[in-house]
Amino acid sequence: MKRILVTGSGGSPATGFVRSLRAAPEEMFLVGTDCSEFYVMRSETDETFLVPRATEGDYIAILNQIIEENELEFLHVQNTAELKVISDNRKKLNITTFLPSKKTIHICQNKLLSHEAWASAGIKQPKTMMINDESDLKVAFKEFGKPLWIRDTTGAGGRGSLPVKSLRLAKAWLDFKEGWGKYTAAEMLGESKSTTWQSIWKDGELIVAQGRRRLYWELAKLAPSGISGATGTGITVSDEQLDDMAQRTIFAIDKDPHGIFSVDLTYNKEEVPNPTEINIGRFFTTHEFFTQAGLNMPYVFVRLAYGESVPEIKTRLNPLPNNLAWIRGMDFKPILTTMNEINSSIKILERRRNRL
Repeated sequence: MKRILVTGSGGSPATGFVRSLRAAPEEMFLVGTDCSEFYVMRSETDETFLVPRATEGDYIAILNQIIEENELEFLHVQNTAELKVISDNRKKLNITTFLPSKKTIHICQNKLLSHEAWASAGIKQPKTMMINDESDLKVAFKEFGKPLWIRDTTGAGGRGSLPVKSLRLAKAWLDFKEGWGKYTAAEMLGESKSTTWQSIWKDGELIVAQGRRRLYWELAKLAPSGISGATGTGITVSDEQLDDMAQRTIFAIDKDPHGIFSVDLTYNKEEVPNPTEINIGRFFTTHEFFTQAGLNMPYVFVRLAYGESVPEIKTRLNPLPNNLAWIRGMDFKPILTTMNEINSSIKILERRRNRL
């Protein structure tokens, strides 16, 4: 029986990973850790332990204690902050990991470094620059137009992001967030579609990839930027242009990709997908969507990590049918359905109105 450690196991990203492994055709012993005494209580692993924050000095030592006591063999992390620390200390951990290189993780976790790598490769992307002072803001407004997209160079879930239409608001936001020298300004794309291309690689070989488009952000009204970091409804998509751009985006940073690469892209007015970031070394939060639809990427990932053959996949690119929908939100179980089912309720309402 495989014995697996899942860090950050009380959070939503890791819960999807745990549920996917529970849905696999073999039983596994799962141990979770979390730095929140509250999140520990909601973890769905077989055993769960409270640990320090990843930034604390004894974090790695405590993980090694848990690894030894529970005879754990493989570690997976779904939390961005923990990923950096685990990546940097992978040789100090007495357990196997399946991670991209340290250099790749470092670049992908910094939006400016990612932008520079893509610019060098000639990849179409939103114009971006670092904001160190007010003069940089003026240049950004002049060259990129209004509104600007201001965001932190690190972090996930739209951290620090805000669309700004005036120099006054941009300055106020950067002052409030203490973001000077830490934040970038980027051009706002037109009528955009937010898409993620989730992929698994082994020694430079693509194992499987699947596209997913976000229809809206859950709780978007509560976020100043309109980005809450929590997908409301996502649908499966297949687009050759997206497949090509996502792979070019990855290869611009790593010629020999290894592990999980989840590329976020937004379509511009010309319907060209532009990369905005790579969520590196982890699956996107709603990856249980694919599992329930028939593509268990966490199980494929674990089999590869153990040096085993992977379950049969009919095609490496987008094996799931288009327009499957995953509807989720706070305090209710996610729902797997189709856009046809969703649109049927709209048609029924239209018929009712026509009868008035």
